[in-house]
Amino acid sequence: MYRSKINKSRRWQIVAVVGVAVTLAGIGLGVASAAETKTPTVTCPDVKITVSIPAQAQNEVNQNLALLKTQIDEANKRIVSTQGQGGANFIQNAILGPLKEKRFATISRIETAIGRNAPKPNLNAAGLSGCTLNQNGGGATAAPTTVAATTAPGGNLGILTNSCDTSKLPAHDGFQKGDRCVSTEFGEVASAANDASLLITQAPRQVNRNQAFTLRVSTRNLIRDRFLAAGQGGYYVESSVLRNGIVRGHFHTACRMLASTNTAPAPDPVPAFFVATEDSKGGRTPDSVTIQVPGLPQAGTAQCASWAGDGSHRIPMMERANQTPAMDAVRIQVR
Repeated sequence: MYRSKINKSRRWQIVAVVGVAVTLAGIGLGVASAAETKTPTVTCPDVKITVSIPAQAQNEVNQNLALLKTQIDEANKRIVSTQGQGGANFIQNAILGPLKEKRFATISRIETAIGRNAPKPNLNAAGLSGCTLNQNGGGATAAPTTVAATTAPGGNLGILTNSCDTSKLPAHDGFQKGDRCVSTEFGEVASAANDASLLITQAPRQVNRNQAFTLRVSTRNLIRDRFLAAGQGGYYVESSVLRNGIVRGHFHTACRMLASTNTAPAPDPVPAFFVATEDSKGGRTPDSVTIQVPGLPQAGTAQCASWAGDGSHRIPMMERANQTPAMDAVRIQVR
């Protein structure tokens, strides 16, 4: 009897201990479940677009802004679906790392889209691509953005177009062909004091037919080291480029015979003389170049002109509209 009571007491104690263990386990499971509701979320920097967005780029910019939000949403979903997987650095290596690369590429595409029809902005893609983890959950699940007005500079002036997107002409291919649309951007423009200037400083008043003569041409703020051969597809394919604030290019000289001095001449005839000067000289300080003309075969009034060109043969842009372009012309009587 005594032994039986002892056994019953032990059985009760064992059952009681098991019951406590189950109860404690239940409490432990309840605490873990509450903690799991605080799933970490991704928090990313604000992408601020403070420049004007050209109309041609608006759709592409909007698509990439929406993609930034989608990327964060997908990262948060993956955090939920992969809980308990990997080690301590799983989220950083498998989620935040790839998200950073995606955001960098997306922000860079926004910069490129704007830069096709306006100065390319620096949105700080490297600085804004990295995201952090909010361990308490509830972090930003969207990609907040600050977007500037969509009107491009000069948009209130009734601009007809600023790209070839609306042109019905075929694209220019770098060769000397008309009825084409040139999509090459203008490029860099110097400040007014550094804009290119040119002057014909010496020329004869009259010469005989087929008599050789010289012209003296002075240039300022023109580095004569860029000349893309137009006959080889280098026409209108390079944007203007500055070096130390000075345009890089060359200058042309041509002489044509005038049928009349009272009306503008036809623009299409090939000139009697033409040469391009690219001698790797020139710069901020004015200098002079001697142009050798072998002679003009026709009697009459000749117009000899010199004009600066950038690498793609365009007269360099000026800061202001009331500045005289880098060009000059003289008339020579041919007997």
